[in-house]
Amino acid sequence: MSKKTIIVVGAGQGLGNHIAERFAKEDFRVLLMARRAEALNQYQQAFAEQGYETSTVPCDVTDVESVKAAFARVHDEVGTPDVLVYNVGITTPDEQPLTEQDIIRHFTADVVGAYSCIKAVVSDEFAAKRGAILLTGGVACLSPFPGYLCLSMDKGALRGLALAMHNELEPRGIFVGTVMVCGIVGGNEHFAPANIAESYWQMYQDRKDWEVKYE
Repeated sequence: MSKKTIIVVGAGQGLGNHIAERFAKEDFRVLLMARRAEALNQYQQAFAEQGYETSTVPCDVTDVESVKAAFARVHDEVGTPDVLVYNVGITTPDEQPLTEQDIIRHFTADVVGAYSCIKAVVSDEFAAKRGAILLTGGVACLSPFPGYLCLSMDKGALRGLALAMHNELEPRGIFVGTVMVCGIVGGNEHFAPANIAESYWQMYQDRKDWEVKYE
């Protein structure tokens, strides 16, 4: 039986790579996506040293053509994946003064990019494999932080996207869910990335609730 494949969009030394590692421990092939090829090469080497089968594809989620090209390359190299994780989010404070252009830039990365990746991965083959799409949410959508207007709005929109896609794709056998992180990733031991990553694995296995709060 061939290995299952997980794509993690928004790979990084924080939560993204820990989610990938959690699935790799279950014998998943890992495919990491992020903007910087140099960083991806470092991540791939670290995963290889642990004996995990890993490949990388650079992708700028704010560029629709980049997303299309990245997922076309994935299809050519590893075929249809089993899991897509969207872990992209601009978590820095708002620019001051905050402009409409700033809001659009944040929204494009945090939400539109998620939609582009979902659109790129959903297919009859993905449905036949009972594919899963997991999005990284945040408590800012319910309890906005001062100075983080963009993050608060975007996580609210991402939450709406998760529910809408869950309802739309569930009849096809595709699961869509979101893990709402109710704290600062790495802020303390409980919110250590490896601990949060466990929620993604559990959601993938359960395929039950469209939203799980890690608090």
